[in-house]
Amino acid sequence: MSMKATLRQVDSIIVIDMSGRITLGEGCTQLRELVREQLGKGKKELLLNLADITYIDSSGIGELVSAFTTVSNQGGQLKLLNLTKKVHDLLQITKLYTVFDVHDDEAKAIGTFGKAAGA
Repeated sequence: MSMKATLRQVDSIIVIDMSGRITLGEGCTQLRELVREQLGKGKKELLLNLADITYIDSSGIGELVSAFTTVSNQGGQLKLLNLTKKVHDLLQITKLYTVFDVHDDEAKAIGTFGKAAGA
């Protein structure tokens, strides 16, 4: 099963509900194109809901980092929501957990957008 993503907008934030696998090749490419597409439309506040991601490999993790960097470089914010234990553990192992702004409550996550770090 490949990755599926559905988009919805909450206030100015694009929530991307993702399911399936983020792996080398298809899932990664999809994620990259999704992020590019949103940035192209001027949507710079992205919340990736990973609750239904069944599998992610190191390329998938790399793609998350890349998406985060791309959005940040354009003055936007990319945050993660509802990590599965597997994704959480992978981020811990790779020391990337602290790179991301990770949430487990969508409403709270939405409320953190637009606030500069340390503001």
